[in-house]
Parts: sequence; structure tokens; C-alpha cells
Amino acid sequence: MTLAPDQTDKAQLEQIRTLLKLLERAAFVGVWTLDLALDRLEWSEQLATIHEAAPGYAPARAEAFSFYAPEWRDKIEALVATCATTGEPFDEEMQILTLQGRRLWVRTLGHAVRDDDGRIVRIEGALQEISPQSHRVGTLLRHNVSMSGAMSSGEAFATVDREGRFTYVNEQAEKLLGRGAADLLGRAIWSCFQKTVRIRLEEAFRRSMSSGEVLEVEELDARLSARIEARGYPFGGGLAVHLRDVTARHKAQEHLRLLESSIARLNDIVIITEAGPFNEPGPRIVFVNEAFERRTGYRREEVLGRTPRLLQGPGTQRRELDRIRAAMEQWQPARVDLINYKKNGEPFWVDLEVSPVWDEARRLTHWVAVGRDITERKTAEEKIQYLAFYDPLTRLPNRQLLLDRLQRALSDKERPREGALMFIDLDNFKVLNDTLGHQKGDQLLQQVAERLRSCVHRGDTVARLGGDEFVILLENNHYKPLDPSAAAHAVSERILGKLGEPYVLSGHLHHSTCSIGVTLFGRAPWTVSELLKQADLAMYQAKNAGRNAVCFFDPEMQAVATANATLATDLRQAWRENQFLIDYQPQVGADGRMSGVEALLRWRHPHRDLVAPADFISTAEETSLIIPIGRWVLEQACAQLAQWAKRPDRRHLSIAVNVSVRQFRHPDFVDEVMTAIADAGIAPHKLKLELTESLLAEGIEVTVAKMGSLKDMGVTLSLDDFGMGYSSLSYLKRLPLDQLKIDKAFVKDILTDANDAAIARTIIGLAQSLGLSVIAEGVETPEQRDFLAQQGCLEYQGYLFCKPLPIEELERFIDRHQAG
Repeated sequence: MTLAPDQTDKAQLEQIRTLLKLLERAAFVGVWTLDLALDRLEWSEQLATIHEAAPGYAPARAEAFSFYAPEWRDKIEALVATCATTGEPFDEEMQILTLQGRRLWVRTLGHAVRDDDGRIVRIEGALQEISPQSHRVGTLLRHNVSMSGAMSSGEAFATVDREGRFTYVNEQAEKLLGRGAADLLGRAIWSCFQKTVRIRLEEAFRRSMSSGEVLEVEELDARLSARIEARGYPFGGGLAVHLRDVTARHKAQEHLRLLESSIARLNDIVIITEAGPFNEPGPRIVFVNEAFERRTGYRREEVLGRTPRLLQGPGTQRRELDRIRAAMEQWQPARVDLINYKKNGEPFWVDLEVSPVWDEARRLTHWVAVGRDITERKTAEEKIQYLAFYDPLTRLPNRQLLLDRLQRALSDKERPREGALMFIDLDNFKVLNDTLGHQKGDQLLQQVAERLRSCVHRGDTVARLGGDEFVILLENNHYKPLDPSAAAHAVSERILGKLGEPYVLSGHLHHSTCSIGVTLFGRAPWTVSELLKQADLAMYQAKNAGRNAVCFFDPEMQAVATANATLATDLRQAWRENQFLIDYQPQVGADGRMSGVEALLRWRHPHRDLVAPADFISTAEETSLIIPIGRWVLEQACAQLAQWAKRPDRRHLSIAVNVSVRQFRHPDFVDEVMTAIADAGIAPHKLKLELTESLLAEGIEVTVAKMGSLKDMGVTLSLDDFGMGYSSLSYLKRLPLDQLKIDKAFVKDILTDANDAAIARTIIGLAQSLGLSVIAEGVETPEQRDFLAQQGCLEYQGYLFCKPLPIEELERFIDRHQAG
């Protein structure tokens, strides 16, 4: 049976509409048309869905811009206005606000449509979700195509004479043209169409009459309300004309062309296949877009009729393919991350979403696959995964991976493992960085990593914790039995030998050593943190033993570490509860007159009475509590100087304050001294800062600069415990000092030990040659004072004169001293 022409057209139109809806859904695209003359805006149903609106929703033109996020509204209005005026198309990524208040990133496209005279009559466009969450629930999206001009039963028919004038019209033709027969008969057929095309239609009619060819035209009617297709067949008296309203078909074709153009410009891969079969060879491809060709290297004609299996390769995940197949057998959508292969064999990652497409009778007709190339994202994820577990400089496992492996070794209840944890720290690595630069330091770390790998067997872990700290995990497992202690000794000896060999760093020959701490573990219930702490303690013991050594952990170390931790806790509490106080020990000149005092920090422990500085200063340094404590001592000294400045009998006194290395190296130290002096309103030279020789061990340039700043302020600078530390004369001459202080260790036996006496004489002579004053501490007898005076030391401090006193007792001592 042959379908009637109107049935054929309806079938064709329905096919076009189905494909249009299919493509809109596949690409997450909605289309729109703006009629400039009528100021009317039409939305497709997919566009309404994207905006989370009800089907058939279309806003007024003025309201449409309000769906864009505020920061984009001016731009989209300007783009549409320019397109309407000049015809310039646009293609922008923006954000919209749905009716549910969600923000979506979309791609907005638009181009102008002109009439035969070149005037812009409308703007057509598309809007695509850039990151769609998933397919919408429900059937295929219906495109909002008006069918107001659909034909009734029967076909519109008319005849025209050889001049183009109507000679007959049937009832359907009258309805289609919107005029009665009395009005139409005798009128030219082209008068029923819009004015701008009438001359062209008349010329087409003349050609048809002269050539005998069929006349085929499709234009808007005179009322501009419908698009009419006229097909005329010449006969002796003129033309027999069949008329059809093809408005719906034309709009569908326009939308289809727009959608196809939009899909062609998408970056996402779109593949449409037949509905089946599920078994070999699988559904065949019926459509791919340009993005598919660009991304895969296959031309469209190479893949049409074939199956998507051509994109699979050796790395394509079987598990993900099985997921897709299982979903397809249930006619369900599926979404996977899949490795595909280009035509040249290059793999690439794609975020693939496969969805079924149904017709109106709920029959499965096609599968749509939309794939987004996520190779860069997957590469980044792999890099992040690598960085999460491996050190990028040495390519060794990092702390996290070491902890994971150690935890597995300790928590394997079915097969308890024995082993050793070795903590390795390079000796004097900071000196290399400071002298030769971080680039050579990095080269050293890379070479150390390679040498450490060569010292262990397969299955052992060499990790870098950070800086110059490395850890080796030796495990006794089923394929590598070992005695942990013997293995650790053997590996340690190999490491000391390998790491002790010279390194070539960009042409520079460098020698380095390391210190190794080892702890053993077995069936006892150790924790990861306990083992790391034990290995770390043993490593520090190796450093204290002279470096380039190996030390195995023993419980004695833990006891010392626990005591230090307890002291640190008590120290923090002491600072919070103001348990610190200051004693002052007088300093006197050769004439016996008091010239100043030294401020000495004391800690009144609630359970241990007074704690000497020697017992807690090192812990204060390690915990950085020395910074606030030192600042407090400085402020207290300045405040006391301010009090003495008000009394004529006290204003000549100075106060010496000890400054620790950590405190001096703090970036704000100079500013803190300046602030303390300014707040107290004292003369800067009354404040004497006693610095230790350990400041000269490293960072001499910074040390000299800071001392210069303090000197410029007028602060007096003294080098404390001279002769006990670094004592580099080459550095000493560069320091802006005012005084050297002879340590009490030399003063104690100065009368009985020739070496101590010689050292004291040397220090005094050195101070005189450099123009510095000199003071000796620990002076306990008149004979010691007299000896020092004979050598030229004219200022003293010690029990011969007075022990350290609280400020109240010191004040009474001063009064008695002056009265005497």
C-alpha cells in the first residue's frame, strides 16, 4: 500500500522531529528563536528543561536575560543587540540561574537570519550545558515546534492559467491561503506570498511554463503566518498546483540545522548507534560529530556502520565495559571513565555516558554516547596520586607511603613480621646548602637516594621523610627471611660505606657522612609512632656520639626523652603561670664601686623549688619558649633601668641581659629591643646584651648586620663566655663589640693552672688590642681579683662581691654598699 502524500510528509516530519529531539538530548542543548519584528521569543522544551521550567515554558524577551547570572546579563544583552543590528554571531560561555536557583555553566550561541532583502528578521540560537549532571528523567525531550498549520484531511489544490492567475481553488486551498475562492480567482499566485519574493516567484513561474519543468517553491505566505510549499505541474492551460503548509517541517529543519551546527562545534564526542544487537558485533554507529573526528582521528565515513568497539584497545578496562553491557541489557543508562584509543593507537581517557533513546511507543530506537576527553584530568589525578605517596625529588616513597607499609607490617595478625626501622640523617647537610646552594643540595639528596636503594634487597622500603632525613624499613617475610638485628647491622655498614664515598655535584667534589638510628620490632605490640620515635632517638644518639655512626635504640634513651618531654610540659605551664623570676648579680669596678648588674633568669618550680638556668634553657631553646621568655626578661630589665634612672645614686648602673642564639636569630629581635627601650624611656647604652660565641658558628653576615643595628641604637654589646666556644679571631674583628667576658671556668683555677692563667692573659690582651673593655665572672677570692687586675681586667662579677639577689635584696645591698 502506498502512503498518501500528506501521510508521507507527516512521517518525514515525525522522523525529523525525533532526530531533532535525539540530538538535543544527546548534546544537552536547547534551541531558541527571537522574532525581531514580533518581539517574540520561542524556546524548545529542552531549553525549558535546562532552566528547570515546565515543558512549554517560554519567557518574554525582556525576561529572558534575567535567567543569566547578574555578572553576565549586560554582556548577553549586548551580544544579542549587536547580532540584531549588525548580524555578528556570538559564541560565549556564561552562567545562568535556573528557576530552582541553581547556577549552571552554559555555552550560548546565536546567529542572525536575513530575508531576501538582507534585512535581519530574527536571531536563532542554542544553549548547551557545559557540565551536565546526568540525563534528565523521562522520555525524549520534545522540541517545541508549533503545528498550528497542520493540514486537515485532503490536500490543498488549485489551478492557474498561463499568466499565473488562479482559475480554480478547492476548499483546502482556501483555508490554507486564508481567502475565499471569490477573492482568489483571477489573482496571481505569487500575490499569496510575501512581497519580497513575488518577483522571484513570478520568474520561476515563467521558467516553468516555458520549459515544462515542475515548479517547486517554499516561501512565507502573504500574511507571514505560514510557510507554504507549492508544487506546480505544467499542463496546456497553465499549472496544476499542490499546496501544503510546511511551517512545522521548515522550523524543525531550521532547528535541526542549528542543532547539527552546534553539535559540530561541541568539544564533547557524540556517537549515536542503533538500538542493537547487544552481542557481536554490537550496535552499529549511525552518527558521529566533528569532535569525534578531531579527538579520535577517524573520519566519519570510516566509522559509520561499524561498532564503537573499534575505539577499544589493550588498556580498555574490561570491568567498565561489563558495566556498560549490563546496563544496556537492562535498557538503563551507564556512566564510566574509560580508556579509548585513537586511530594512531594513542590512548586517551573519556568520561562516557551511554543513554537509551525511546520513541513515543516506548520502543528502544537508539543509544546515544556522549564522551568528554578527561585525559588531562586523569593525568593530573595520577600525578596527584604519585605526589601523595612519592617524593618528587628522589622518587622514593614519602612519609605517607612509609607509614602505610609500616602499619601493614605491624598489623598483620595472620603472619606477624619482624624487622628493623632505620632512621638516617645526613651530617652537616645545612652547611652544604648554605655554602654551595640548594641546587647542589638537591643533587646530593638524589645521589643519596640511589645509593640507599643499592644497599637494600627487593621488598625493603627506602623512603624520604623530608629534608635530609631518610628511613629504611627492613621486613622479614615469607620470601626474604632475615634476622632483624644482623640485617640492620649489615645494611648499616653498607650505608656508612656507600654514603661516605665522595659525590660529584656539578663538577664539585663533596664528601658527606650520615648518622643512623635503628630500632627493632617483632611480635611485641608496637605502634608506628613509637617505632619512629625510637629510631629518631637512636639517630640523635649517633649524632651525639660524633656522627658517621650507627646507634641501636635502648630503653634508656626513652627515659631521657620522656624526662625532656616532661620538662618541656612543665616549662610551658611555668610560662603560663608566671613561675619565672629574675635575680641580679652586681658587677663592680677596680675601685670596688658597683657599675651594674647581670639579670639572671630563675624558675621557681612548684615541686622542685628553684631550677637553675642550665637545667632548662636548652629545653626552652628547643621548644622556642626562649623567645617570649627572653622578651619578658628584656622588658623587665628596661623597666628596672627606668626606675633607677629616677634616682641619682642609681642612674649610673647598667643591666646585662643574656641573649640566646634562638632569640637573637628571631626576625623581630632588633625591633623588640628597640620597642623595649622606647617603651621604658631609658638610655640605650645602659642596656648591655651578652651574646654567646655560638652565634659565630653560622650565618655570620646576618649576625654582623643585626649587631650593627643594635650598636647604631646605642646598645652595649658584650661577648659572653669568651674562649669557650667558636673564638674565631677573623670573625671577632668584624663584630661591633664593646666588651669581652672571661668565663668563670678560666677564673676558677687561674692561680693554680698555668693554662687558665695564660688564656685569661690572652683574652685581656686581645680585648685591649681591639679597644674593648673586659669583665671576668666567677671571681670568688681577692687573689683572683688581684691577678686579673694586674693583667688589666678592671671589672668583675662573682661571689667575692655578692651572690645573685632578688630585686628587693639587691636594693638593700646597694644601699649598704654605698653607705660603706
